[in-house]
Amino acid sequence: MRSVKLNYQGVLNFISKDEINSYKEKTEEALQKLITKTGLGNEYLGWLNYSNTITDEEIDRINQVSDKIKQNSDVLVVIGIGGSYLGAKAALSILRDYYPTQNGIEVIFFGNSFSSNYAYEVLRYLEHKEFSVNVISKSGTTTETAVAFRIIRSILHKKYGSKAKERIYVVTDEYKGALRKLANKEGYVSFSLPNDVGGRYSVLTSVGLLPMAVNGIDIKKVIQGAKDAQNYLINAPFWENDALLYAAIRNIFHQNYRKDIEVLASFEPNFTCFGEWWKQLFGESEGKHHKGLFPTTLVYSTDLHSIGQYIQDGKRNIIETIISFDKVKYDIPIPYEKDNLDELNYLSDFTLSKVNEIAREATIMAHIDGEVPVMEVQVAHLDEYTFGYLVYFFMLSAAVSGYLLGVNPFNQEGVEDYKRNMFALLNKPGYEELKRKLEARLYEKDNN
Repeated sequence: MRSVKLNYQGVLNFISKDEINSYKEKTEEALQKLITKTGLGNEYLGWLNYSNTITDEEIDRINQVSDKIKQNSDVLVVIGIGGSYLGAKAALSILRDYYPTQNGIEVIFFGNSFSSNYAYEVLRYLEHKEFSVNVISKSGTTTETAVAFRIIRSILHKKYGSKAKERIYVVTDEYKGALRKLANKEGYVSFSLPNDVGGRYSVLTSVGLLPMAVNGIDIKKVIQGAKDAQNYLINAPFWENDALLYAAIRNIFHQNYRKDIEVLASFEPNFTCFGEWWKQLFGESEGKHHKGLFPTTLVYSTDLHSIGQYIQDGKRNIIETIISFDKVKYDIPIPYEKDNLDELNYLSDFTLSKVNEIAREATIMAHIDGEVPVMEVQVAHLDEYTFGYLVYFFMLSAAVSGYLLGVNPFNQEGVEDYKRNMFALLNKPGYEELKRKLEARLYEKDNN
């Protein structure tokens, strides 16, 4: 069952099917490197088959822990950064109503920045709430996460005393790391993050599944969607394989036509957080050795009234991928008014979703006419199943695309540069020499 389909007709004004076919062999080779674990970063391929190997017992345990949290908490605070929270936040944003009234407790996210203003407001919000904490970190020493957890732990102990540890749920390495040591010492309920799954590929593990379950999402359906995506996309031939076609086409434009930016756009505002996860997935997987499309996201029709000007008429270094949905959850008719002072009676035969659909089609045609290649990822009615399918589709595409680009899609060495500088300036032991060099640069900057 294909719950996600790629419509690439909008690129055929710019490249031919023959040119796409010229990438067939190398794209299939990239997929085989994943399957046979012979490519760069092959030690981080646990996600590739995880939806088929996660046990019913693990899923049941996640649901049982979720039930316990829901029984004694109004709020679950998820502490993590990057892949440790973006996937879960995407799922909650897409699969729950904008203003939910039932089925699951509130989930908020913390430890994804150093903002003291945000931290203060989170702590103030929790003052009169019953809450539990889900901290996610493979090492336990990621600075944003560790600082936030230290702060929240102190609040928990003040509020609940010796019972505080019963409200802390840990996702970390099975055997090693600071958070694993702490969990074992304090007796926190914990889940193991597989060693061979990196953060941005971890949304379908307990990293994402526990917050989803707490918020009332059926995680068995999420896993089934990912499982069906894997079983289809790993085996489908090139011209029937949407993930491979997507990876090939975006690389053709980047490598052969000097396209530098990919815009992921949707006409649904609740897709914003999914776009944040997609940005990390492709940005960290491909942005290496001065290569890779710069991933950015927009929400239409809102951004058509701002950035839409640049998309339509700016520098022609952009490709665009639009997410569309076959069905909507709710619809609203546009009323007829006798006086017609706003001159909108011509719309009274339409529903709001039909206007949104027509706006999408009009935008695609306008952008193609403006020399922007457009792909459309067509998604069936978005539910738990199709969310799992879509997540796997993009993870597989990102991995294949990285191999086509000649980079390791599973590391992120560039992220460590700012951390080294930050550690040195914060007086972390072992960084004394770097601290002296950085402070000299700061002195020069301040005195120029």
